[in-house]
Amino acid sequence: MRIISPLLFLLLTSLTYAQTKVLDRETKYPVSYATISFGDGQGIFADDEGSFYFTKKLYPDVDSLYISALGFKELNIATKDLPKTLFLDAEIDNLDEVVVHAKIDRKFKEESFKPYLDDDYYHCWLPTIESEIAVYFPNPDEKLKKITEVIFPITLESRDWSKRNKSNADKRPFSTLFKVKFYRNNAGVPGEVLTYDNIVFRATEKNGDSYELNVDENDLYFPKDGFYVSLQVLGYTDEKGKLLPNKKYKEIKAKNGRGTVKIPTNFRPLLPFTDEMDAHRTYIKRVFISGNNWVQFKQGNGIESSLLKSNLNNYGVGINYNAYKDE
Repeated sequence: MRIISPLLFLLLTSLTYAQTKVLDRETKYPVSYATISFGDGQGIFADDEGSFYFTKKLYPDVDSLYISALGFKELNIATKDLPKTLFLDAEIDNLDEVVVHAKIDRKFKEESFKPYLDDDYYHCWLPTIESEIAVYFPNPDEKLKKITEVIFPITLESRDWSKRNKSNADKRPFSTLFKVKFYRNNAGVPGEVLTYDNIVFRATEKNGDSYELNVDENDLYFPKDGFYVSLQVLGYTDEKGKLLPNKKYKEIKAKNGRGTVKIPTNFRPLLPFTDEMDAHRTYIKRVFISGNNWVQFKQGNGIESSLLKSNLNNYGVGINYNAYKDE
């Protein structure tokens, strides 16, 4: 008989009773990867089953939660006596705007925007769950084009820092879940989403210097004015890809001794930025602030980043697509 230690038992008990589930009110299906905002620019995410963990012990200063997800109305609820099940109502008007394409059966040519890879640690963005990064892809011509694959560059870290420049050095392990969104171009910034599909992937050190995400079955086509593809880290996972309920912030005492400052946790892998892309095609936003605007990643926009000081202005995402021939 396996004996569970008292400390582990208390932890498991705490997590069990702290679990809350987000469901679609109409279908009663889980709302996967819903955003749980705390109202102060911070928050967490639900997992694939719509479940998240929240306790006053973990977040003593949070008194309200704002639950949101693509295709649903936002829910604002107090943390006191938080129910075990929360229901979201569908945004019918928004869902009706998504364009459905029939299967296209004609000849095409495979085209691409190449990714920009880099293994220099000092050229990298450190992902946090509070930030979403979007990269713009212009529409090069009027041909019908279907997006088939997105290539996300990643940078691996060596276990031994002194061997970081050796390609065969043993890499630090990680298992991180990412969420991907596609946006229309709205006058030079990300606008409405192109699909309400939940597109996620798990990256590990075994993926090498990039992750190739197949989106062929999502039926995504180039809008006339181009589109944006975004990346958002959801957190670390177990070996089966299940999102772990770990706290996403470090609390550091303020210099004046009054209260604490919450510092977002950095997640691996690192995301390499480049100075080789034309124009400033990368945008960022804080995901836990409702109605927050996208900001172009460039100097002069109020962004403090060592990357910009080195003229590393873009995250070098690549895509593959089918360019269909005229009938």
